[in-house]
Amino acid sequence: MPIIRIIMPNRYPDLRVAVVIPCYNEAAAIASVIRDFKTHLPAASITAFDNNSTDGTADIARGAGARVVAVPFQGKGNVVRRMFADIDADVYVMADGDATYDAAVAPELVDTLIRNKLDMVVGSRLSDEQTAYRLGHRFGNVMLTQCAATIFGKTFKDMLSGYRVFSRRYAKTFPAHSKGFEIETELAVHALSMRMPVAEVATNYKSRPEGSHSKLNTYRDGFRILMTIIRLFKSEKPFAFFTAGFAICAALSVALAIPVFQTFIETGLVPRIPTVILSSGLAMVGAILLICGIVLDTVTHGRNENKHLAYLSIPAWDPKDD
Repeated sequence: MPIIRIIMPNRYPDLRVAVVIPCYNEAAAIASVIRDFKTHLPAASITAFDNNSTDGTADIARGAGARVVAVPFQGKGNVVRRMFADIDADVYVMADGDATYDAAVAPELVDTLIRNKLDMVVGSRLSDEQTAYRLGHRFGNVMLTQCAATIFGKTFKDMLSGYRVFSRRYAKTFPAHSKGFEIETELAVHALSMRMPVAEVATNYKSRPEGSHSKLNTYRDGFRILMTIIRLFKSEKPFAFFTAGFAICAALSVALAIPVFQTFIETGLVPRIPTVILSSGLAMVGAILLICGIVLDTVTHGRNENKHLAYLSIPAWDPKDD
């Protein structure tokens, strides 16, 4: 069943809300996206970030009343980096320019963020339309979300949603390393690793309008997202990452050494010298990995302290009318 939303009055008149829309060849949808957000967030500034579109998306967005910023570096991750750097606001509402997300829920997302003093609210996608949220994408989303949950603990039901609301604290301390669609994974993991207060709100997810086409490749971008999770696992939890490598090397080393040791006990000879060399090499590699994990864990601890201090240096918005 569709989720019915009611437009809420502006409870926070002094709140600076910025709607930021990444778009690439969305001429068929961008005007309706801008109109919808103007309707439901009339006091918000709206900026479309055009990522080298060739179908006139920028001109259409400008004609619909949005400010347009050109981002020359291709990829959604590069767009998000530019968004957070260029826009100055108290709250950032990010939605794709393909008209699949429900702008009517935006006031509720903003209110949830402010009322509960959160740093990120994710619009979790719900849809009965198979064309809107294809089965392959659903399955990939679930698998990747569970993978992230296994590594980082509690995570989101829809980690890859492109509909999110951020606090100024989040936006101005997010490093944005990713270049492409894997940016959603990095957005989620950054909040989890910093132990930021976050929430999810169920939202309707619609089919693209006629003439609009998805730029997401299920297998290619799914692989990139999986690699991003592994990379973030290495950078955020280096001790666990390198200890896993140590355990694998140690297990292989012992498995190779046992028969050689048994032969030595029985005969006093060591006939399989290559096996001994391989076993010893694996043991040395395992030891190196363990040391790397210990050292990098200390480095990561210090880096996280600096990230937290940067986060605390930006004051939280305090509603004057509460």
